[in-house]
Amino acid sequence: MKVLIADDHELILDTVVAFVEAAGGIEVTTAPDFDQAAARIAAEGPFDLVLLDLNMPGMNGLKGLERAVAMDGAEQVALFTGDASRTLAEQALEIGAAGFVPKTLPAKSLVNAIRFMAMGEQYLPAGLMTAEEPESTHPLAQKLTERERQVLKGLTEGKSNKEIARDLDLSEPTIKLHVKTLYRKIGAGNRTQAALLAREAGLF
Repeated sequence: MKVLIADDHELILDTVVAFVEAAGGIEVTTAPDFDQAAARIAAEGPFDLVLLDLNMPGMNGLKGLERAVAMDGAEQVALFTGDASRTLAEQALEIGAAGFVPKTLPAKSLVNAIRFMAMGEQYLPAGLMTAEEPESTHPLAQKLTERERQVLKGLTEGKSNKEIARDLDLSEPTIKLHVKTLYRKIGAGNRTQAALLAREAGLF
């Protein structure tokens, strides 16, 4: 079984590869970004499964998934992401993804999911599609638009404007504008304060 795993976080990549290879019977190739993943699919395919990190360089959100699904040499393509939302999973499946793998998945479950998808089955974490999308009723959350909440989430994760822009497929100046607006709305003077206020409110 040949699997390609693409992720720009070296530590995550090394850990996942170690678990998958220890399980036996799976030959793993890696890539640090979408362009290198595409090059490896073309040069070294076919792969039984290609696992793509949603937010790595070159992905452009779900556009990268769409491109990979259309490529010869990628039998099955799945998303590997820290954003385990039902909406995102539905969009990925509509594009033709073989599955949706949250980064929070235990190692054993991840290996099982990889085997499952490589055999042509569709994988989704248990309960994801039946779970209600959480809507925060905290007054702080109600002051913000959905996009501002997404930007604030990025701030609480310690991400730069550039990283948040990449995650949300927006320009950096747009993110700066959202940051400025949400500071005013929640009464924060800087990124650290905004993140602390969000955490104290239990938003993320």
